[in-house]
Amino acid sequence: MNDEYPVQLSIDYGDGTRNRLTTLFRIILIIPIAIVSGFLAGTILLFGDANTLLLTADESGGAIDQINGILLGYGAGITVGILLLILFRKKYPRWVFNFLVEVARLTTRVEAYLLLLVDEYPSTDEEQSVHLDIEYPDAESDLNRFLPLVKWLLAIPHYIALIVLGIIVVLLTIIAWFAIIITGRYPRVIFDFVVGVGRWGTRVVAYAFLLTTDRYPPFRLGA
Repeated sequence: MNDEYPVQLSIDYGDGTRNRLTTLFRIILIIPIAIVSGFLAGTILLFGDANTLLLTADESGGAIDQINGILLGYGAGITVGILLLILFRKKYPRWVFNFLVEVARLTTRVEAYLLLLVDEYPSTDEEQSVHLDIEYPDAESDLNRFLPLVKWLLAIPHYIALIVLGIIVVLLTIIAWFAIIITGRYPRVIFDFVVGVGRWGTRVVAYAFLLTTDRYPPFRLGA
């Protein structure tokens, strides 16, 4: 079995420089694309589950972990639909998967922009500096028919950890905002931590709500 977890998220750091002006007004600049992203994602959340990760957010206008990282979160209706397909048909239609992954990528780009991780305004279709890859599952061989019924419950320890980490991310993002305004650079140590939390949260979303893998998410920030 491949040791690499089937959900990978990375964001290019570049040389660390950030635009002071767009950073100053980021919360305003993000509004148009955040509305588009919100509708496409079912107006649920970005990078997380509606009942947990959102608790940390929303002075910044989005769920954190996600930052929360990812993702990530999708409506209960989508999750239930996928669950029923796996339960009764042992299928995960490719077109459904492709749609969810592209929406996840868009919302991840929006979150990355909001959290000052990138300066590029989020594209609706180009990858840009945010790289999210989710492995397409073979439902017949890779997915247990009944596990989706309890994944949301099994992921509870992750919810707790991500709520704590999400609060830390909010505080660190405020520090990073001041650092950019003063020095024009995003501190690398903060960048790596925030991306790591996003990676963790995105994996939890893919496991518990997108149901793309049965591999339990690791308790780590790294790849």
